Amino acid sequence: MQPIKALYRQFLSEPMWFKVMILSALFLSIVFSSSYFSDHGYYQSFSKLAAAIFFGSYGIKMRRNKKVSGAFFIAAVVCIYLAWSSLRIADL
Repeated sequence: MQPIKALYRQFLSEPMWFKVMILSALFLSIVFSSSYFSDHGYYQSFSKLAAAIFFGSYGIKMRRNKKVSGAFFIAAVVCIYLAWSSLRIADL
């Protein structure tokens, strides 16, 4: 429970633009990955790109810890790859 409280306190101390970017990326990722948009490949791709922005920004934020930052960057790259592959399927 302590690490979660520490992350929450760190989030509250961030600048407003970072909070808006993180919350909007998380919100867009959740909304566009819902079952309502499951038939539309472009929305699914947009959802994965929003998740990549979320993971990439936290990877940059946590760059002091190499393992955590690397995990966030790997997650961002996987999201970008999935967005690209779902976009290519939508073009077919």
